[in-house]
Formats: sequence, C-alpha cells, structure tokens
Amino acid sequence: MSALPWPGGDQDVRVVFGVLGPVAAWDGAGRSIGLKGPRHRAVLARLIVARRRMVPVARLVADLWEEDPPAGAVGSVRTFVAALRRALEPERPPRVPSRLLVTEGPGYALRAETQAVDAWRFEQAVAAAGPPEEVLERLTEALGWWRGPAYADFADEPWARVERSRLTELRLHALERQAEARLALGLAAAAVPDLDAHVADHPWREEGWRLLALALYRTGRQGDALAVLRRARTLLAEHLGVDPGPALRRLEGDILHHADHLTQAATRTGAAATGATETSAAGTGSTGPGSTGPGPAETVWARAAAAYDRSAPPGARARLESTVALMRGLAVTGGGGLQAAREHRVAAIAAAEELGDAELTARVIGAYDVPAIWTRLDDPNQAAHVIAAAERALTALAPDVHGTAAALPAAAPAPPASRTALPAGAHDAARARLLATIGLESRGTHSPRGPQAAREAERLARRLDDPRLLAFALNAVFMQTFHRAGLATRRDAIGAELVALSARHGLATYEVLGRLIRLQARCALADFSGADAHACAADRLAERHELPLVGVFTEWYRALRLDATGQAPVEEVESAYRAAAARLDGAGMPGLEHGLLPLALLCLRLRDPTRPAPPPEAGSAFEDADFGPCESWARPVVLLAQGRRDEAEAKLRHIPDPPRDLLLEAMWCLVARAAVAVGDREAMERAHAALVPAAAELAGAGSGLLTLGPVSRYLDDLAAALRS
Repeated sequence: MSALPWPGGDQDVRVVFGVLGPVAAWDGAGRSIGLKGPRHRAVLARLIVARRRMVPVARLVADLWEEDPPAGAVGSVRTFVAALRRALEPERPPRVPSRLLVTEGPGYALRAETQAVDAWRFEQAVAAAGPPEEVLERLTEALGWWRGPAYADFADEPWARVERSRLTELRLHALERQAEARLALGLAAAAVPDLDAHVADHPWREEGWRLLALALYRTGRQGDALAVLRRARTLLAEHLGVDPGPALRRLEGDILHHADHLTQAATRTGAAATGATETSAAGTGSTGPGSTGPGPAETVWARAAAAYDRSAPPGARARLESTVALMRGLAVTGGGGLQAAREHRVAAIAAAEELGDAELTARVIGAYDVPAIWTRLDDPNQAAHVIAAAERALTALAPDVHGTAAALPAAAPAPPASRTALPAGAHDAARARLLATIGLESRGTHSPRGPQAAREAERLARRLDDPRLLAFALNAVFMQTFHRAGLATRRDAIGAELVALSARHGLATYEVLGRLIRLQARCALADFSGADAHACAADRLAERHELPLVGVFTEWYRALRLDATGQAPVEEVESAYRAAAARLDGAGMPGLEHGLLPLALLCLRLRDPTRPAPPPEAGSAFEDADFGPCESWARPVVLLAQGRRDEAEAKLRHIPDPPRDLLLEAMWCLVARAAVAVGDREAMERAHAALVPAAAELAGAGSGLLTLGPVSRYLDDLAAALRS
C-alpha cells in the first residue's frame, strides 16, 4: 500500500493535496508539485483550512503578516495566488478562469473535492462503519497517510491552530479504533506495542489505558494489565487530581474477578452498522466521530453531567442556575442553539418565580449575559416577559431602610426563612445585571426605561469593578445608543472599551462583540480599512473559540464593503448579498433575517444619487418583496417606482419615526428620497432634522450590512427641495 495520501482508484482527481505533514501537492501521476515559497504554501494551506469556503483577501493578508503587513500585501497575495494557479493547473489556457483556485467575491476559495485532500479523506475513513476486518484495513491505510504533524510547516500560526488540534485528536481516535478492531479480531498481542507507545505519548487518554490493559490481559499478562491500570490511576491523581473514570474502574474489577467476557472478542452484530466499539460487561461503549469512542472533552462532559445529576437533587435551585449557564453557551453555538436558548430561558425564569425566591430569580435572569450585536429583537413578546420579570425582581430586591432586600410582592409567596439576604456587593451586582437585562431587552423601542436602566447598570458595574459585569452593562449601553442619528463615534468608543476590557480579562465573546461594534462604527464613518481589521480580528476569535454566528456578520460586512466601495458590478454585489443571506438560514436570528435581503437589494438599486426618483426596475423587482419590519419606510419608494404616486403620498403622510436601531439613518434616507420625489414638505422637514447629526456618515452602513450612500447627499437634496 502506498504511503502517499492517494485516493484509491479515482482517475478524475488531477491534483492531490497533503496537509497531514508538511503542506504538499501531487499531480495525477503522483509527482510532487512545486509550491514556490513558504507564503505560497501558507495561502494554499489557509484555503484548505477554510474547506471550500471563500477567504477574503483582507483575511489572507492579516493571517500571513499578522500585525504588520507591508504596503503591497494585497498585491503580494494576488501574486501568490497567480503562481499557485500556474503550478496547480499548468495546462489551463491563458485567460481561462481557474476551476480549482477560484476568485469569489472579495477573496479566493479552493474548490478541491473531498477525495483530493488527505485530511478530508482521513475524516471519512475514521467515521466509516463496518466489520472489524474492514475497519482495521481502512484505518491502517489511512494512518499511513500521515507524514508528520498536520500542517507541520505552520505549527505556530494562529489560523492553523484549531484545525491542527482537531486533526491530531482525530488521529489519536483512529489509533484507538484500530486497536479496538485488532482486539475484536483476536489480535491482542499485535495491539500491545502500538498501545504502549500511545499511552506513553498521551497519558491523559483513558481509553488508551483501557485498551492496553485489556490487550495485556488477553495475552495472558494479568499482572501487567493491573500494573497498567495502577499506573494510569497514579498519573491521573498526581497530575490532574482526578480518579479514573468508570470504564477503567470497571475493567480493574473485572480483571480481578476474571470476568468471562474479558477473554471474548466483542460481539459486532449490530454494532458494526453504527461503528460502535467494543464494550465491557456493563455495556459501556464509546461515542465520538463515526460513533466510536469519546475524546477527552466528551468524556469530561459525560462524567460531569452524570455527577451533577446524581448530586443535585430534583427541584434544587442550583439546577436552574446551572441551566442558565448551559444556555449561555448554547446561545453562541450556531444552528438552532440561539433559539433554543431563548425558549429555555423564559421557562427557567418562570420556574424561578414560581419558587418565590427573588434572589434566585435575579440570578437566573442576570446570568444570561449573552453578548448581543443586533438592535432589533428576535421575539418582542418574549423580551416583554423577561423585562417584566426583571422589574419584579428589582422591586423585590429594592433596599429598605435597613439596607436589606425588601419583602416580595404580596402576590408571591415569601421565600423560605432559611434564605438570607445577599451581601451588599452581591446585591448591587444582582441589581446591575437585572438593569443591564432591561437595557438589552428594550432595545429598538422609544421607552425611556431602557436608556435609564443601561446607564444605572454601567454606574453600578464601574463602582463594583467587575469586568464581566461591566462588559454586560456596556452591551446594554450600546443597545441604547440610537436615540438619534449620527452616534457612530460614540458607539466606536464603546466598542473600543469592550475590546480592551475583554482582552485584559479573557472575555472572548465580549471581545468579539467589541470588534463587531467597531466594525459597524467604522463602516458608518467610511473607514473600511479599519473595519477590515476588526472583521479579521473577529473571525480569528470566532475560529479559536468556536463561535460560528460571528461569520454571519463578517460575511454580510464583506458584501457591504463590496457595495460601498464600488469595487464590483451590481450583479456581483447582489450575489455577495445573497450568499450572506444564505448564512442566516437556520441561524436563529429572525429579527435580523426578516426582510434584510430585499432591503439590501433595494438599497443597492437606489444608490445612484443623481436620480430624484427610484429607478424603474425597483418597482417590478420589489413589488412583492417582504421588507419585514422595514416595510413602512421601504414601500413608498417602491410605489413611486411603479408610478403609484398617490399611494406613496398616502404612506408618507402617516409614516412613523423609524425604530431606534442600526438602520435608523437608512430608514430616514428612504423617507427623504420619497418625500423629495412627491414634494411632501412635512416629511422632508422631519427627515432633514433627523439626519443632520449624521451628515458625516454613510446611511445604513453603521449596521455593517447595507448602505444607501452618504447621508450628506440626502441632506443636500432635502435642502434644495425645501428651498424651492
């Protein structure tokens, strides 16, 4: 069997890429392809890490040169890409687009098939199920593809760190599956040498110790098997301060009692279909990639959850608080996690209130300090329930003349006598969290309570000198910084403080929030180089800390950048917006998703400032568009484009002030455009007064999502129309 990571029997794969070792490539005949210098290989490796997704040029520059890119870095990246294309597709005719290393939007993507990258094929080999003999043959071949550590020439690069760690874990898992297959086939003696080396190199992997002890026992070396288990116990206790897990403890007891099942190969019927591994008498199998064995993280999670379930009695208050902590992590996992977290949060608050314990309710409400960047609520009714519960908890915790918590409202049962009042500092911290919650959940409204609560939360957090609490309060302050247009500079300052505070105290999710806030603010101020830096920093943090929702916002930003800078034709910009919108599908953010794509495309079509009326194509293209919560402000310009002037005038006469959110300036500019077109003086005066403070900003760009161009152009049009 060849040691090259070659796809068996696939004649269509013309180039094969290797990252299970130094980054390399081979042509269809198995000859090594020269990849030029280290930065050429770095570009290729970075694109492979992205797994067929586009990597913006700005991100490549940031990753290749980190903090100090040279002046010609963008041009250098393009030169590297051109050289790679020539090396990888030497027979491609001039001026024919590459089909492998493609240009897409503001960056590049490597469109390699799964079979063309050794790491991707390795994943498939490890995950595949089958009888032991097939598993053993397949994994032995796949492990032979490794030529050294994954991405060996980029071991110190932050962008490769997560992928290197993931592949290393997958390889260790494959070694354990290989040993399991040997044991199932009665090849225990053959498994011992590899397992001995495995536990020496990776002493914290309990599954390795279990398999080695079992293999030794099956070769008649009972004393050695027990010595191995004792060695594992000693190492875990001395270095980690933990006892062996249930599988090791159970195996030790089974060896001491000469359990019959230890000398029998595990039954594979049924298990082979799912890739299940050999189990002990108690049926303790293992799960993981390919349903075969837990990695360290899964093992720790399972043990902690089981221990907690045993220790915390049903109905315990601690269960509610622990549930909120879990929801805080669930909210940033992507997929349906955010929506599920919101639903469980309301249920947890209701359960806390039913117990009649104001302090517990305050902790349950305030513990959900999930950073929020979008200023429109996903579920207003749910937010109203949370605000009402927070206000009730604040009332119950209001200090009386003695400085202790006041009695609960008469409608609620009194807390148990054994419960004591919170210490003074904890009392203020609980109040600050409740106030920050009110500030966050009332965003986008015209209620004065939200700004007041956010300011008070900030005051308390600064006095308590609690970094995480201050970050939570600053998030609320940010959400309430939309009471008028033109506040991008103020929000930029909030973002800068969040970044600095979070970097000092290891608050990764709040550092991401600060970066996204600054990205939005720099867009509003037309500073796209600054926004690029914050987008790249946010992406790096998201990759390091597994925060998939961040990519939704950075991809929308890159579509906006393409739009605002005029670097691409309308069709390409529209394609970028549609690709960004696809990332919202299933992300659990309906307040952001609803109506956003039609609005972005409408703004794109309205960008020509020389035309007093919307272009005709806006009418037909957007007649049936659902602008969601922006309908009232978008519809008049669409009606005008359709020639329905009377209806547009009627809409303008009753148009409300826009919500206080990230699209405030954009909505007023839509009003301005329609009002100028129909000569509605009252609407023009309202729009002019609202937009004057934002004269130096790009309308809508402060959202990081879309733009209608400079606010100053709309002000000029309004001033001219009002003078006439």
